[in-house]
Amino acid sequence: MAKILPGTKATRMELLTLRKRLELAKKGHDLLKEKRDALIMEFFQMLDEARNVRKEAESILSKAYEVLAEAKMSIGPLKVQEIASTLPSFIQLEVTERNTMSVKIPVLKIKEVGQDSIPYSLIGTSAKLDEAVKIFREALKAILRLAEVEGSVKRLAAEIEKAKRRVNALNSIVIPMIENTIKYVELHLEESEREDFIRLKFIKRKLERAEELS
Repeated sequence: MAKILPGTKATRMELLTLRKRLELAKKGHDLLKEKRDALIMEFFQMLDEARNVRKEAESILSKAYEVLAEAKMSIGPLKVQEIASTLPSFIQLEVTERNTMSVKIPVLKIKEVGQDSIPYSLIGTSAKLDEAVKIFREALKAILRLAEVEGSVKRLAAEIEKAKRRVNALNSIVIPMIENTIKYVELHLEESEREDFIRLKFIKRKLERAEELS
């Protein structure tokens, strides 16, 4: 016979317990399948978003480096490097999480500071440098958004894999083992009932013979 649950007793109480356990296992299996399917849908939606955000980030970065090259040509690379080294941080980053089907998804909240003022002297600079600073700010925000989305994709993928393993374990190991154990207990109970029936029948015959002889 296939594997059964260890420590199983062939009693009616055990049989009732096993049937309830089987029902719960099947419900758990169905719920996990639903969760896995929902996670897969969320994963592909997030994957599409990641592709779009990546394209946007690459496009903004490409434009930013193009304008930066023009600024270097206008005021010289040393001047640009000097200004860049003195620029203060223009964002404050707060990392939180949101819960999606028991999966913690990273959320990057960006707060801009000093965005209305130019953080360097206008003397000896050019409009191209101003434009480059503005575009690089947008590029940084796009990169942070990409990090958030790609982080979400990785966590969803890990949770999908975990859900798949659990579904497979229930479907291939746990549920079949409980079913086999139920069959095992049922067979033992049936065999015990047959033995009791034969024993009672034998006793009845003995009693009948004893009455005939008396």
